[in-house]
Amino acid sequence: MDIGTLPVDLAHIARSAGDAASERAADRLTGSEDARALRQAAEDFEAVFLGQMLAPMFAGLETNDYFGGGPGEDVYRSLLVEEYGKAIARSGGVGIADAVERELLRLQEVASP
Repeated sequence: MDIGTLPVDLAHIARSAGDAASERAADRLTGSEDARALRQAAEDFEAVFLGQMLAPMFAGLETNDYFGGGPGEDVYRSLLVEEYGKAIARSGGVGIADAVERELLRLQEVASP
């Protein structure tokens, strides 16, 4: 099974933060539309971050004269790197989405009485 298809257990993620506010927020949100939207926002953030970190790796690559080059290649290369970031984030990422999600849960709990 691909890790990107596993269901998100917000209660587990929030409890791993170790604070009561995150646990209460996770208990309220588990299984709701808000929880899915929160997780998606965290994964989107990780995807953008990873895309930005991967971009310099591809910046200095020389192109093949037969199949590459031209002004359009830079545009398509940036789109490819963006998709690499999305794919990495979808398949489990590097943990940034989990940290962002915990922090968003904590901030939401602090903001709500």
